[in-house]
Amino acid sequence: MNAHFTYFLILAASLAGPLLLSFDKKVAYYKKWKYLFPAILFPALFFLVWDELKTKAAVWSFNDAYITGVKISSLPIEEVLFFFIVPYCCVFVYECIISYFPVVKNKNWGRSLLIFSAVCFFVAALLTYGKAYTFYTSLFNALFITALVVFKKWFKGFDASSFFVSYLVVVIPFLIVNGFLTGIPVVLYNDAENLGVRIFSFLPWPMNHIPFEDIFYGMLLTLMNIALFEKFRNRSTAA
Repeated sequence: MNAHFTYFLILAASLAGPLLLSFDKKVAYYKKWKYLFPAILFPALFFLVWDELKTKAAVWSFNDAYITGVKISSLPIEEVLFFFIVPYCCVFVYECIISYFPVVKNKNWGRSLLIFSAVCFFVAALLTYGKAYTFYTSLFNALFITALVVFKKWFKGFDASSFFVSYLVVVIPFLIVNGFLTGIPVVLYNDAENLGVRIFSFLPWPMNHIPFEDIFYGMLLTLMNIALFEKFRNRSTAA
Protein backbone atom coordinates (compact mmCIF):
# COMPACT_ATOMS: atom_id res chain seq x y z
CA MET A 1 0.00 0.00 0.00
CA ASN A 2 1.20 3.50 -0.83
CA ALA A 3 1.75 5.19 2.53
CA HIS A 4 0.67 8.53 1.09
CA PHE A 5 -2.93 7.28 1.12
CA THR A 6 -2.89 6.49 4.86
CA TYR A 7 -4.99 9.46 6.00
CA PHE A 8 -7.42 8.96 3.14
CA LEU A 9 -7.86 5.26 3.94
CA ILE A 10 -8.47 5.98 7.63
CA LEU A 11 -11.28 8.35 6.62
CA ALA A 12 -12.70 5.87 4.11
CA ALA A 13 -12.76 3.10 6.72
CA SER A 14 -14.48 5.44 9.19
CA LEU A 15 -17.20 6.33 6.70
CA ALA A 16 -17.89 2.84 5.33
CA GLY A 17 -20.04 1.50 8.17
CA PRO A 18 -22.25 4.56 8.79
CA LEU A 19 -22.73 5.09 5.06
CA LEU A 20 -23.85 1.50 4.46
CA LEU A 21 -26.11 1.55 7.52
CA SER A 22 -27.68 4.87 6.55
CA PHE A 23 -30.46 2.91 4.89
CA ASP A 24 -31.46 1.01 8.02
CA LYS A 25 -35.26 1.21 8.18
CA LYS A 26 -35.55 2.23 11.82
CA VAL A 27 -33.01 5.04 11.70
CA ALA A 28 -33.51 5.93 8.00
CA TYR A 29 -30.54 8.27 8.14
CA TYR A 30 -30.62 8.90 4.40
CA LYS A 31 -33.99 10.62 4.78
CA LYS A 32 -32.37 13.18 7.08
CA TRP A 33 -29.54 14.18 4.76
CA LYS A 34 -31.42 17.37 3.86
CA TYR A 35 -30.97 18.53 7.48
CA LEU A 36 -27.57 16.94 7.93
CA PHE A 37 -25.59 18.46 5.09
CA PRO A 38 -26.21 22.13 5.97
CA ALA A 39 -25.63 21.23 9.63
CA ILE A 40 -22.21 19.84 8.67
CA LEU A 41 -21.28 22.73 6.38
CA PHE A 42 -21.29 25.62 8.87
CA PRO A 43 -19.17 23.92 11.59
CA ALA A 44 -16.82 22.64 8.86
CA LEU A 45 -16.16 26.19 7.70
CA PHE A 46 -15.48 27.29 11.28
CA PHE A 47 -13.12 24.39 11.99
CA LEU A 48 -11.31 24.78 8.67
CA VAL A 49 -10.52 28.44 9.39
CA TRP A 50 -9.35 27.48 12.89
CA ASP A 51 -7.33 24.58 11.47
CA GLU A 52 -5.73 26.76 8.82
CA LEU A 53 -4.67 29.42 11.31
CA LYS A 54 -3.24 26.94 13.81
CA THR A 55 -1.44 24.95 11.11
CA LYS A 56 0.26 28.15 9.96
CA ALA A 57 1.09 28.94 13.62
CA ALA A 58 2.66 25.45 14.02
CA VAL A 59 0.25 24.39 16.76
CA TRP A 60 -0.07 21.15 14.80
CA SER A 61 1.18 19.87 11.47
CA PHE A 62 0.78 16.98 9.04
CA ASN A 63 3.26 14.27 8.18
CA ASP A 64 3.95 14.45 4.44
CA ALA A 65 4.71 10.71 4.39
CA TYR A 66 1.05 9.83 5.07
CA ILE A 67 -0.91 12.35 2.99
CA THR A 68 -1.45 12.54 -0.75
CA GLY A 69 0.11 15.98 -0.97
CA VAL A 70 -2.98 17.64 -2.39
CA LYS A 71 -3.64 20.74 -0.31
CA ILE A 72 -6.11 23.57 -0.01
CA SER A 73 -3.95 26.41 1.26
CA SER A 74 -2.04 24.87 4.20
CA LEU A 75 -4.44 21.96 4.76
CA PRO A 76 -4.21 18.50 3.20
CA ILE A 77 -7.36 17.57 1.27
CA GLU A 78 -7.80 14.70 3.74
CA GLU A 79 -7.98 17.18 6.61
CA VAL A 80 -10.69 19.11 4.78
CA LEU A 81 -12.64 15.87 4.27
CA PHE A 82 -12.23 15.05 7.98
CA PHE A 83 -14.66 17.84 8.89
CA PHE A 84 -17.34 16.36 6.65
CA ILE A 85 -16.80 12.62 7.11
CA VAL A 86 -16.37 12.54 10.90
CA PRO A 87 -19.50 14.67 11.55
CA TYR A 88 -21.48 12.42 9.19
CA CYS A 89 -20.47 9.44 11.31
CA CYS A 90 -21.00 11.19 14.65
CA VAL A 91 -24.51 12.38 13.84
CA PHE A 92 -25.28 8.89 12.54
CA VAL A 93 -24.38 7.43 15.94
CA TYR A 94 -26.49 10.11 17.62
CA GLU A 95 -29.48 9.22 15.44
CA CYS A 96 -29.06 5.53 16.24
CA ILE A 97 -28.99 6.24 19.97
CA ILE A 98 -32.13 8.39 20.01
CA SER A 99 -33.94 6.03 17.61
CA TYR A 100 -33.23 2.83 19.52
CA PHE A 101 -33.08 4.33 23.02
CA PRO A 102 -35.60 7.20 23.15
CA VAL A 103 -35.50 6.99 26.95
CA VAL A 104 -32.36 9.18 26.88
CA LYS A 105 -34.36 12.22 25.76
CA ASN A 106 -35.46 15.20 27.84
CA LYS A 107 -33.73 14.38 31.12
CA ASN A 108 -33.53 17.29 33.58
CA TRP A 109 -29.87 16.65 34.32
CA GLY A 110 -28.97 17.41 30.70
CA ARG A 111 -29.38 21.18 30.93
CA SER A 112 -27.64 21.31 34.33
CA LEU A 113 -24.68 19.39 32.94
CA LEU A 114 -24.60 21.71 29.94
CA ILE A 115 -24.35 24.79 32.18
CA PHE A 116 -21.75 23.12 34.41
CA SER A 117 -19.71 22.25 31.30
CA ALA A 118 -19.75 25.87 30.15
CA VAL A 119 -18.44 27.04 33.51
CA CYS A 120 -15.69 24.38 33.49
CA PHE A 121 -14.61 25.34 29.98
CA PHE A 122 -14.45 29.03 30.86
CA VAL A 123 -12.27 28.22 33.87
CA ALA A 124 -10.08 25.93 31.75
CA ALA A 125 -9.64 28.70 29.18
CA LEU A 126 -8.55 31.14 31.89
CA LEU A 127 -6.05 28.66 33.29
CA THR A 128 -4.52 27.66 29.96
CA TYR A 129 -4.10 31.01 28.23
CA GLY A 130 -0.92 30.79 26.20
CA LYS A 131 -1.40 27.16 25.19
CA ALA A 132 -3.22 27.60 21.93
CA TYR A 133 -4.79 24.15 21.50
CA THR A 134 -6.05 23.88 25.08
CA PHE A 135 -7.10 27.51 25.36
CA TYR A 136 -9.09 27.78 22.14
CA THR A 137 -10.69 24.36 22.52
CA SER A 138 -11.89 25.35 25.99
CA LEU A 139 -12.96 28.84 24.96
CA PHE A 140 -14.90 27.77 21.87
CA ASN A 141 -16.68 25.03 23.82
CA ALA A 142 -17.59 27.54 26.54
CA LEU A 143 -18.90 30.10 24.05
CA PHE A 144 -20.93 27.66 22.00
CA ILE A 145 -22.46 25.96 25.04
CA THR A 146 -23.33 29.39 26.44
CA ALA A 147 -25.07 30.20 23.14
CA LEU A 148 -27.06 26.96 23.43
CA VAL A 149 -28.20 27.92 26.93
CA VAL A 150 -28.90 31.62 26.29
CA PHE A 151 -30.51 31.18 22.87
CA LYS A 152 -32.35 27.96 23.65
CA LYS A 153 -35.41 29.06 21.66
CA TRP A 154 -33.29 29.46 18.53
CA PHE A 155 -31.79 26.01 19.14
CA LYS A 156 -35.21 24.50 19.74
CA GLY A 157 -35.02 20.78 19.20
CA PHE A 158 -31.60 20.36 20.80
CA ASP A 159 -31.74 18.07 23.81
CA ALA A 160 -28.71 18.13 26.10
CA SER A 161 -29.24 14.72 27.71
CA SER A 162 -29.49 13.05 24.28
CA PHE A 163 -26.28 14.75 23.25
CA PHE A 164 -24.29 13.75 26.33
CA VAL A 165 -25.40 10.12 26.23
CA SER A 166 -24.67 9.96 22.52
CA TYR A 167 -21.26 11.56 22.89
CA LEU A 168 -20.26 8.88 25.41
CA VAL A 169 -20.75 6.44 22.53
CA VAL A 170 -19.42 8.71 19.76
CA VAL A 171 -16.18 9.40 21.60
CA ILE A 172 -15.12 5.74 21.35
CA PRO A 173 -14.84 5.54 17.52
CA PHE A 174 -13.69 9.17 17.46
CA LEU A 175 -10.73 8.35 19.70
CA ILE A 176 -9.93 5.18 17.75
CA VAL A 177 -9.65 7.25 14.56
CA ASN A 178 -7.58 9.84 16.42
CA GLY A 179 -5.44 7.09 17.85
CA PHE A 180 -4.34 6.06 14.38
CA LEU A 181 -3.93 9.66 13.21
CA THR A 182 -1.71 10.55 16.16
CA GLY A 183 -0.05 7.17 16.59
CA ILE A 184 1.18 6.59 13.02
CA PRO A 185 1.60 9.70 13.16
CA VAL A 186 -0.37 11.47 10.45
CA VAL A 187 -1.01 14.51 12.66
CA LEU A 188 1.84 15.98 14.72
CA TYR A 189 1.24 18.19 17.76
CA ASN A 190 3.42 20.91 19.20
CA ASP A 191 3.29 20.06 22.91
CA ALA A 192 4.24 23.61 23.84
CA GLU A 193 0.71 24.54 22.71
CA ASN A 194 -1.16 21.88 24.71
CA LEU A 195 -1.02 20.28 28.14
CA GLY A 196 1.32 17.55 26.94
CA VAL A 197 -0.99 14.94 28.49
CA ARG A 198 -1.79 11.79 26.52
CA ILE A 199 -5.20 10.37 27.44
CA PHE A 200 -4.35 6.69 27.28
CA SER A 201 -0.62 6.72 27.93
CA PHE A 202 -1.01 3.39 29.76
CA LEU A 203 -2.40 1.66 26.65
CA PRO A 204 -0.42 0.21 23.74
CA TRP A 205 -0.03 1.90 20.36
CA PRO A 206 -1.87 3.70 18.81
CA MET A 207 -4.14 4.81 21.66
CA ASN A 208 -1.28 6.15 23.77
CA HIS A 209 -0.61 9.14 21.51
CA ILE A 210 -3.94 11.01 21.76
CA PRO A 211 -3.69 14.50 23.29
CA PHE A 212 -6.09 15.13 26.17
CA GLU A 213 -7.59 18.09 24.29
CA ASP A 214 -8.84 15.84 21.49
CA ILE A 215 -11.77 14.68 23.65
CA PHE A 216 -13.10 18.22 23.87
CA TYR A 217 -12.15 19.17 20.32
CA GLY A 218 -14.30 16.23 19.22
CA MET A 219 -17.01 17.26 21.66
CA LEU A 220 -17.24 20.75 20.14
CA LEU A 221 -17.34 19.40 16.59
CA THR A 222 -20.07 16.89 17.48
CA LEU A 223 -22.03 19.39 19.58
CA MET A 224 -22.12 21.99 16.82
CA ASN A 225 -23.23 19.46 14.24
CA ILE A 226 -25.97 17.94 16.40
CA ALA A 227 -27.28 21.32 17.57
CA LEU A 228 -27.56 22.60 13.99
CA PHE A 229 -28.91 19.27 12.74
CA GLU A 230 -31.75 19.49 15.26
CA LYS A 231 -32.22 23.18 14.45
CA PHE A 232 -32.75 22.47 10.75
CA ARG A 233 -34.90 19.40 11.44
CA ASN A 234 -37.09 21.26 13.91
CA ARG A 235 -37.50 24.21 11.55
CA SER A 236 -38.57 21.89 8.74
CA THR A 237 -41.03 20.04 11.00
CA ALA A 238 -42.52 23.31 12.28
CA ALA A 239 -43.00 24.55 8.73
